[in-house]
Order: sequence, then C-alpha cells, then structure tokens
Amino acid sequence: MSKVYFIDFHTHSGLNIFKKLEKLVEAAGFSVIDFKKKLVAIKLHFGEPGNLAFIRPNYIGTIAMLVKSKEGLPFLTDANTLYKGGRSNGVRHLQAAMENGFNYITTGCNIVIADGIKGTDYREIEINQKHCKTAKIGTAVADADVLVSMAHFKAHEMAGIGGCLKNIGMGSGSVGGKLEMHSDANPVIVGEKCTGCGSCEDNCAHDAVHLNADNIAAINYEKCVGCGQCIAVCQYDAAQATGNSMYMQEKMMEYAYAILKDKTAFHINFIMDVSPQCDCWGFSDLPIVSNIGIVDSLDPVAIDHASADLVNKAPVMQNSILENKYKAGQDKFDVVSPSTNWKAGLEYAASLGLGSMEYELVVVK
Repeated sequence: MSKVYFIDFHTHSGLNIFKKLEKLVEAAGFSVIDFKKKLVAIKLHFGEPGNLAFIRPNYIGTIAMLVKSKEGLPFLTDANTLYKGGRSNGVRHLQAAMENGFNYITTGCNIVIADGIKGTDYREIEINQKHCKTAKIGTAVADADVLVSMAHFKAHEMAGIGGCLKNIGMGSGSVGGKLEMHSDANPVIVGEKCTGCGSCEDNCAHDAVHLNADNIAAINYEKCVGCGQCIAVCQYDAAQATGNSMYMQEKMMEYAYAILKDKTAFHINFIMDVSPQCDCWGFSDLPIVSNIGIVDSLDPVAIDHASADLVNKAPVMQNSILENKYKAGQDKFDVVSPSTNWKAGLEYAASLGLGSMEYELVVVK
C-alpha cells in the first residue's frame, strides 16, 4: 500500500500555504532524492490563454527553490499541443507561459518547451507494450535526470480525470506522440443534440468537422485524429467520446511508463479549481467542488486515485454544471464525462507496474 500525503488550504500567521507545501513534500520523501547537479524537469501545464484554472506560478517557485537548495538544476517544461491554440508551437507556447505568469522572476526557473519549436524534437523510447512499441517523448523530459510532476487535478472529457499520469504521459508526448495516443479515440456527433453552433468546426485543427446540409456537425474520420477538442468546446453534449477512448487512456499510461521506468520522479497534485474540462481549453468553467488541498507521493497511480476519491467525497459546488445533474453516491467524474472510465485507466497503469491502486492517506499537520 502506497502512502499519499495531504494538506488542506487552512493557514494562519506563521504558517502560510507555501510553508505547508514545503512540509508536505519533505514528509513524502523529497529530501531523500539526489538532486545535486541533476537536470530536474518540473513538468506542469502552463494553461491555455483564457483559462485560469492552472497552478499558480508561486507554487512552482516554491518547489524550484527547494530543488535549488539541494543543488539541483530545475527547469519548467511542457510539450506542444496537437490541437490549434495558444500552445501549438514553441513560440506561442512560451508566449502563453509568460502571459500566465511563468517566468524567471516568479518561479526562479527558465522554460524549455519539451518537444521544441515545431513539436518534432523527441526521443523514441522502446517500451514494447500492448499498444505502443515505442513512445515519442519530448527531448527535454526524456533527457532530464529527475522529473517533478506538478499537476492541476480536474475532470477530463476523454480520460475522466486529469492528474499526475495525464500530466506526465499525454503532457510529455511530442506532437507526433499525442497523435499516436489519440489515433483510436475518434469522437462521435449525436445529431439530435447538435444545435449547429459551429464551435466544433471553428476549433478543429485538422479540418475534420463541418456542418452538413442539415446544419448538423459531421466528422470526416479520414482526417480526425481523435484529439477531443470538439468534445471540449461543445456546450450541448453533442460531441461525445466513444468506447475507444479507453485505448487513448491505455496509450497515455504506456507513455507515462516510458518516462518513469528509468527515471527518479516525485508527484504533486493540486486539488483546487477542479474544473470540468482540461486546462487545454481557452476557458475554465466553475469548479465542480470547493478547493480541497494538495497531495504528493512517490506513487503516480496512488496519488491520482486518492485525488479522485477526495473529490468524490466533497460536496458539489453550487451553480456548477453538476448542481442539477449529480445525485448522492454518484461518481462525479462519471457524471461530468459519462462515456469515460477513469478507474480503468488507473488500473491499466497499475498493471504496467507504475504504482498501486491501494493507498494510505497521511494528513500532514
């Protein structure tokens, strides 16, 4: 049984949230990691412009400072996106990071886009798993000596949850790697729910979605890569994930395996601003629960399982999308994204040896 350590957001004079965060990571074994002269990738999500649910730079700076105090060489990193948006190439990605407050002054770190300017800078790591024989991992992550994952925990339209393992697996894949992970997860359009608003057409980076003669969205599967952007932008539940989204989850876990199998890693999840969609979209809806706390662990499976359990135990946020949909006892992530199965993804990760579904939650005072 793995240990997952927890702090809430209660603070007082003499103990602010950053001091609590320091206590949290030390309790989980941060101090025993050999950082000296090591290149340390702090893997995070810089947030799509227009989205405000991402982790504040101040938290990142706290961890970077601790790494430096142990003579490590930290840098901030994320890989480019498959869809069009504010982070689809290295230049725009750096601009988005700066706009959202990530810079040397706020974090004490420089930024290295993991897969370069065009998403083509990657290492191909042999893994020989069920779906992927190799994984295309952004070079900056693949070449780092130590990985520190700092993930904003949230719901996700294709994976059910977005936490540590998604931050590492999907987030560190090059553009070509993301294409491989999404290639079996084509969405569908439920015609009777489509209003013909055109949001999916406007936001498809691959020219795969267009309104037909009946003003209903239709997907050209010869062009569709399964990135799921249409699902995220549809406000009428007309674009939906299919059963094949499970293949995407499994491939994502295989990519996480490629990164973690030979690398020292530490994992932190921020269970705050728990949005119903990924931070990749240019908006962030009202959180589905109130801010809960921060958890960390050496086990990426256990930390995501614990994070999901904490959200499921929390009351629904008033006026959130769950307020009129959720019934007591339901799994909140299943209600937000009914065609996904987040537990199956974690179980697959556990089967790869990435960690344990069993955990003990340790409250740090």
